[in-house]
Amino acid sequence: MLEFLQGFAYGLFLTCIPWFLVGMVSPSLALPTERPNRVQVGVRYWLLLPFIAFLLWLTSLWGGFGPSLWGWLCGLIAVAVEIPLERRWRRGWKRFRHWRREIRQRDERAREQAQRDSEARETGSAVLDPDHPPTDADDVVMALCHAKQALLEAGRQDLAAQADRLFSRYRHVLTLIESRFDVSELAYERSCHLITEVCLGAVDTLHDMASQASSVSGVDSEFVQRRLDQESHRLTVAERVALKRRLQLVEETERHLRDLSARNESALTALDDTAVAMARLDTGRTKAKVGADQALAELRRFIDRAPRYGRRHRG
Repeated sequence: MLEFLQGFAYGLFLTCIPWFLVGMVSPSLALPTERPNRVQVGVRYWLLLPFIAFLLWLTSLWGGFGPSLWGWLCGLIAVAVEIPLERRWRRGWKRFRHWRREIRQRDERAREQAQRDSEARETGSAVLDPDHPPTDADDVVMALCHAKQALLEAGRQDLAAQADRLFSRYRHVLTLIESRFDVSELAYERSCHLITEVCLGAVDTLHDMASQASSVSGVDSEFVQRRLDQESHRLTVAERVALKRRLQLVEETERHLRDLSARNESALTALDDTAVAMARLDTGRTKAKVGADQALAELRRFIDRAPRYGRRHRG
């Protein structure tokens, strides 16, 4: 084994010079990389391979009876065999990375689509356009449009989505109430009044959120934090205190916004509870003159008696 390594080291070292000259003329012949250049040729055949051959030669010095012929031959053809093998390995690794990237992108697209579907289900695919409100918009819908516009002007698209969710719940609950009660009934008027009050209260909360968000819209918290991290040694004590106070104001405002958003979530939950209660409510406003079970029983009796009608007709 040591004789083989010693011969391999000699053969490999001797092939570095001709491969280096070939690479200087045409780097693509001596390198398996996609963008070969002469600098890579110099590093590979002037430094890397001679160093490997030197290590193999040192390893084989402490024993053996001299370099073997098979070692010489293997060292001479080692580079010629290694280059196409490495090219094939690099192509395979490139395909593998491309495959993994496609899977990762597909998973990301699936997650984004699932998030969009979830948001669409949450808002009921109803999105308010403050510039073009619905043609049949009532006072509540117009108030939601104004509140959403205020949040958008404050640069809070994430909070403005609550207006869409409130609009969707409001329309859905009104539809259920209209299907359960007659417009002339007192229960219809009372339930619509309560739903309107809840939604208008949520609109007031949205306006408070817009006011809070606009108060700190001019503060760039990332820029302030970056100055504190990167230029802390050059800031005076007064500047550092002022910058920290800005971050504190932003944090306090965000905490207040989360509290207001939670208040609106409670209103949304109340509207959902109302929708479920209205869906379960049986007001007796059925279009059929008899019950479904009774009609089914009568139909079965008619089917059982159908052969008798046929005999009477033949008689």
